[in-house]
Amino acid sequence: MTGAPPLVATRGLRKAFALRGGRWGGAGGAAQAVRGVDLDIGAAECVGLVGESGSGKSTLGRMLIRLIEPDAGSIHFDGVDLLALAPRELRRLRRQFQIVFQDPYGSLNPRMRVGSAIGEPLAIHKLVRGAAERRERVARLLEQVGLDPAAAARYPHEFSGGQRQRIGIARAIACSPRFIVADEPVSALDPPVQAQIINLLFDLKEQLALSYLFIAHDLRLVRQICDRVAVMYLGRIVEEAPAAELYREPLHPYTRALLASTPTPRPGPPTPPALAGEPASPASPPSGCAFHPRCPIAEPRCARTTPPLLAIAGRHKVACLLVGSPDSK
Repeated sequence: MTGAPPLVATRGLRKAFALRGGRWGGAGGAAQAVRGVDLDIGAAECVGLVGESGSGKSTLGRMLIRLIEPDAGSIHFDGVDLLALAPRELRRLRRQFQIVFQDPYGSLNPRMRVGSAIGEPLAIHKLVRGAAERRERVARLLEQVGLDPAAAARYPHEFSGGQRQRIGIARAIACSPRFIVADEPVSALDPPVQAQIINLLFDLKEQLALSYLFIAHDLRLVRQICDRVAVMYLGRIVEEAPAAELYREPLHPYTRALLASTPTPRPGPPTPPALAGEPASPASPPSGCAFHPRCPIAEPRCARTTPPLLAIAGRHKVACLLVGSPDSK
């Protein structure tokens, strides 16, 4: 991101979900999904958001486009306070930000033909004049994502997973948005198809000057497409840096463990996971640094003090009390 104002800017975002039994047990209480997140995304920038399942990534992504309402904090889109908009104003602006979901089948209406699914947002936002123009726009969108325009007459179940994700992407770009939340868009696909979808998203970013929040747990995928990466743990961002810098010199122990745990295509037995244990419950996150119970270099003060996310060098930020100490290397 340059010195220009960010396209998307959040400050102090928080979200908790009431608990009624289930995974974290018990009645009452709340799971603290997002706990005070500041994040900027520049125009035509792709920011990766990584972390284990349950870290709050999808909740944060959905809050950015107001699919989920935050409990506290602010969200600005191109300088506009999204949380201050009346419903009618929000509907007018919504065409500028869209989402690509993880499940390419579940995000499409199985009873709706592909052409109708892609053309629906065009009609909702009154971007076409009549059925003929709508069909023409749908045909161009299908070609843009690498599908035959004849696919418009078919139903989602007639396509492979990768093709369905292309349909979902066509629907997302139909209204010429400026910002897209890509929520684990390739995690349900086979590796060769993942690469094709990643390439498509990258090409569309260049062609349409799109900004992305690219949510993933696979750091290899994030490295291919993202300009900058934010690492999330139990509702907080613990490290953020330009992608090349983060992969070259990760500073937070959690980031280093994630990178060490990423599978690599090497011969021989697999490398044992470097990330030990399981994350704590979002209903009762640890005091101080939430990662300290799993951290190999934690000190007693880590359980007492919550580290702020601070700039260490340039645009590299980290939330760790031990960065810079001999044991943090």
